[in-house]
Amino acid sequence: MTRTVRRTRRPLQVAAGGAAALLALSACSSSGADSSAKPDSSGPGKLSGEVTVFAAASLKESFTTLGERFEKEHPGTKVTFSFGGSDSLAASITGGAPADVFASASPKTMKIVTDAGDASGTPAAFVRNKLEIATLPGNPHKVSSLKDLAAPDLKVVLCDKEVPCGAAAQKALDASRLKLTPVSYEQDVKAALTKVELKEADAAVVYTTDVRAAGDKVEGVEFPESADAVNDYPIALLKDAPNAEAARAFIALVRSAEGQKVLSGAGFLKP
Repeated sequence: MTRTVRRTRRPLQVAAGGAAALLALSACSSSGADSSAKPDSSGPGKLSGEVTVFAAASLKESFTTLGERFEKEHPGTKVTFSFGGSDSLAASITGGAPADVFASASPKTMKIVTDAGDASGTPAAFVRNKLEIATLPGNPHKVSSLKDLAAPDLKVVLCDKEVPCGAAAQKALDASRLKLTPVSYEQDVKAALTKVELKEADAAVVYTTDVRAAGDKVEGVEFPESADAVNDYPIALLKDAPNAEAARAFIALVRSAEGQKVLSGAGFLKP
């Protein structure tokens, strides 16, 4: 009986000692893994590859800045942008164009993508934008209100009604019961602004952010009806994103305090 007890105790003691050693090794290993994982998860170097972002034309300046910051924070990554009218971008995505992120200038154009099942998760609004009138430098035609755009001798440009800036402009015009006959409808807000910059038009209804980005090439005129046509901008990870991990990180940057600072500096409003 005594022998049995001794035989039993001995293996138990060895087992206990071995278990303790294994636990100690495991703890060291775990601790070492944690300490090396922390820099990996938050520091540069973990993400790599190209991130393709389809974004509304009005986001060009701010997103380009954020793309450069993202690449600097994550060496080995490259952010490639395709800027344009949100409706055209949505059509490209649903048509199978490879992309990781879609940032739209309106929930309506984002809905085209979500309805087609091409978004992963629920899109999140990250900024808002309002309209402003862009005139020639010095405002030679003395435009001071939306109604002034109806003057017969004034060449006015609007965004196409299918584009978010055009839909918002139409909403503002409807609110003021005003009808305009523009000299042209443009496919995105940058194209509308360029018409004024090149003096091919006297005025255009664009976003506040675009007036600010143009600097002294145009002069901005605010109008109260713009409050009735403020656009929310949603952003979403796309379902078949080729680089989903890096895409999530880019979206996180856009929505972060750092990203919001860049966007608010460009004239965007908080969501």
